[in-house]
Amino acid sequence: MDIFLLIVGVLFAFLGVLGSFLPVLPGPITSWAGLLLLHLTNAVPMNWTFLGITLGISLIIWIIDYIIPALGTKKFGGTRYGVIGTMVGLILGLLFFPPFGIIIGPFIGAYIGEMLNNKDSKKALKAAFGSFIGFLTSTFLKFITAIVFIGLYFSIFWENKEAFLSVFQ
Repeated sequence: MDIFLLIVGVLFAFLGVLGSFLPVLPGPITSWAGLLLLHLTNAVPMNWTFLGITLGISLIIWIIDYIIPALGTKKFGGTRYGVIGTMVGLILGLLFFPPFGIIIGPFIGAYIGEMLNNKDSKKALKAAFGSFIGFLTSTFLKFITAIVFIGLYFSIFWENKEAFLSVFQ
């Protein structure tokens, strides 16, 4: 059973990296599930503090993933209309045009929101670009978190490798 949990855990850890780029999977949470599966083996002692902290980090990253595009819109001169458009575009893009809707939705939403408010195409495009920069930033954060979780996975495995190898003796 330990070998099965180890294999499925490493698959989840790597799926988390893919989830950083694919909106279908929550990247860091999927990588965290790999860490959980590793700790469920008999070879690795359960560390609730470690699992709680890493779960907290993955949940925070998951939440701010939805906030950062709106912050990018605001940072690039977007108004409240652009921020609301970013959020609406994110939700609609995610619901109706997955997986690419999560990239295009906030951009189009910010653009439409700014056009409804100001009718200034240049300003609307700048705000929409801010939304895209926000998306790239959140993707980068998810990717780094998933990579760190993979590093932790292999570090914990390496510390307990004798217990795993004893299964084959």
